[in-house]
Amino acid sequence: MRNISFMLTTKQIENRTKTVTRRLGWWDVGPGETLRAIEKGQGLKKGEKVRKLAEICVVYAIPQRLGDITQEDVVLEGFPEMTPDQFVEMFCKAHASRGITKNTVVNRIEFEYVD
Repeated sequence: MRNISFMLTTKQIENRTKTVTRRLGWWDVGPGETLRAIEKGQGLKKGEKVRKLAEICVVYAIPQRLGDITQEDVVLEGFPEMTPDQFVEMFCKAHASRGITKNTVVNRIEFEYVD
């Protein structure tokens, strides 16, 4: 089972309020694949261990322009207080070193919780 990090949205995974994620990559993930949601997988300090948050199962995955996110999807991402523009701005800031814009194609992955 592959790990998928939710470092920026750990709280939403723990609260089970997030059922959609947008990723730069993960193009090979597909419906029915079970993934281990973890807090973070890279940049662990000596002695730190991967912290499992949940097991999730992919329902649907599709490439989508980041700026095409809907209000419904912002809620599914776990941010009901944000507008789509605010979400895009947050996403771009989180990935600033990669030059992400609202026109960047991301992989929209919808999932459900297994445990």
